[in-house]
Amino acid sequence: MADETNQPHMHEGRPVPTPPAQAPASGPIGGDPDAAAPELGKLNVDYTIPGVEPDDTDPYRWHTGEKRDHGGEDAIEVIDLVKQFGTTRIQNGLNLGLPDDEVSMVLGPSGTGKSVLIKLIVGLLYPDAGDILVHGESVPNMTDDELFEMRKKFGLLFQDGALFGSMNIYDNTAFPLRQHTDKSEDEIAEIVNRRLGEVGLAEAHYKMPNELSGGMRKRAGFARALVLDPAIVFFDEPDSGLDPVRTALLCELIREVHEENGGCYMVISHDLGTARRIADFIAVLWKGRIVESGPSEELFNSDNDFVRQFLNAEVDGPLAMD
Repeated sequence: MADETNQPHMHEGRPVPTPPAQAPASGPIGGDPDAAAPELGKLNVDYTIPGVEPDDTDPYRWHTGEKRDHGGEDAIEVIDLVKQFGTTRIQNGLNLGLPDDEVSMVLGPSGTGKSVLIKLIVGLLYPDAGDILVHGESVPNMTDDELFEMRKKFGLLFQDGALFGSMNIYDNTAFPLRQHTDKSEDEIAEIVNRRLGEVGLAEAHYKMPNELSGGMRKRAGFARALVLDPAIVFFDEPDSGLDPVRTALLCELIREVHEENGGCYMVISHDLGTARRIADFIAVLWKGRIVESGPSEELFNSDNDFVRQFLNAEVDGPLAMD
């Protein structure tokens, strides 16, 4: 993935998207809404393959974009999303809908922009074109105050837990409540104790992050992500760095907590074992677009060449080492 230090310029303390030269911004983000949409799908890469007919060199020939019906409402809708860093297109006309009250997984090869997608949804990055709707509200078009309020709907578990190293586990978990609510310490203690108990850390209140194993840090981060009772929870590769048994235990924990609390859970990963254990809905991301999406059982039985290869870890297929 390209260096993300190439940030948009600032206007009144707020980043303003600067459209890439190849794809002028359009729609709700900038430009004339009646103007033609930017031409997508032409990356700065030569896809010519020696000995292969030109018609077979289209990098998006496997991207049907089909979204199989999940029978519910979408909590998150991503519409014609474009994000570019320098000359590298990360999202390239991405369309995605994630159902409410289900555990969804966005799967794809490493370096396909899965983590960038989370940052765009929560408003940490701004798209160059397209739109992102959370419960029907456009994230890129929100004011700073609206964005601050909207983020209270979110819980986020980072790859390493992202705990504050100077705080013990109790204070790490209590931090969002102290920062964003007026609850008393007694009320905070009740919530923190309940959430730490749910993730199996009831006896670890006063341990520091450097005293915990990787799996325990992830569970502590999960507890912190839940204390504000979020409607949407994001997991950025929660299985990264865990052994198979602890991965299975974390997956079981995610399922149990979701069954109790509901909401839209979005899990970013490329681990097929995790997908089979917890996913109700799967979207396969490749080359900046969704290849296909739908209920997990249907995706695992897809006849799409790329989806079948990726979800069955097959050697033969469109995805190669390059």
